[in-house]
Amino acid sequence: MATAKHTACFRRLTRPLDRVNVGDQEVVIMSMDAISALEEIPDGMPGKPCWVELATPDPRTASEFYAGLFGWAFRVGEDGYVMAYVDDVPVAGLHVPLGEQPTRWTLYLSVGDTANTAERVVQLGGAVLSEPTEVPGQGGLLVAADPSGAAIGFWRQDRDRRLGTGFPGAFTWAELNTWDGAAADAFYSALFDYEVVQMGDGQAFDYTSWVVRGEEVLGRLRMGSEFPPEQEPHWMVFFEVDPLSGTDRVASRAQQLGGRVVVPPFDSPFGRAAVLADNTGAEFTVLDRTDALPVVVEDEIGAPVDYDD
Repeated sequence: MATAKHTACFRRLTRPLDRVNVGDQEVVIMSMDAISALEEIPDGMPGKPCWVELATPDPRTASEFYAGLFGWAFRVGEDGYVMAYVDDVPVAGLHVPLGEQPTRWTLYLSVGDTANTAERVVQLGGAVLSEPTEVPGQGGLLVAADPSGAAIGFWRQDRDRRLGTGFPGAFTWAELNTWDGAAADAFYSALFDYEVVQMGDGQAFDYTSWVVRGEEVLGRLRMGSEFPPEQEPHWMVFFEVDPLSGTDRVASRAQQLGGRVVVPPFDSPFGRAAVLADNTGAEFTVLDRTDALPVVVEDEIGAPVDYDD
């Protein structure tokens, strides 16, 4: 049994294709083809997810894990930075942590000016963790913390390097888990002019979707009692599962490769999912959108729902 606490983060706003009656219940049929809204948003659009990056103390060991899990291929630059590919399409980067940076996945959002973004971050109550840095021939990067303390990256892209999204082994979604949802909504919407759409009642279930040009780009969940009190605010990145493998097999394979299952595979209206940790400790979510439950229209948004495995 996967309870509501395991599925809350997947109840994001989605455009229904149709409504049908199953017995005496109305069911919303969701589009499984629209895997990622990112393709609909122009490259360089401020606030669009544009890169994901793993800070790990052992990039070689982590590379072996993701090669076995997703079939990633790798190229190592002269500076030691590792680029991951699926069929020659860039899907992620790996590097050794700088200073006291923890082992984790970092999401990067597109910006036009990293120096200006750094100033805005501080003005809006955030903090700069890594000062704006130029990457010759590539662009500029900045790593900051939002007012709740969650780390977020910003990238100014000077050359064409499109992040592959929405296919097996690639990034497909990200959401911020935070204790202060209102502060997060205010910070990011001021920074990027996101439209903030509340999915729940804002109390018992507080989940917002951040929208650009009518397309959802990110989600935000206010953490509740299902999270331990010491849980730090963080971004969770999602990778698409190959339907031929399925989430359960991918979770099992992660363990065989030296990783662990943080949340066992469970069903949700957005696909069968699992939260995993790689063999160096970084957590991420895998999602098979082709194996999704139908979404039953509820009388009250945010009402508790249990989904059987």
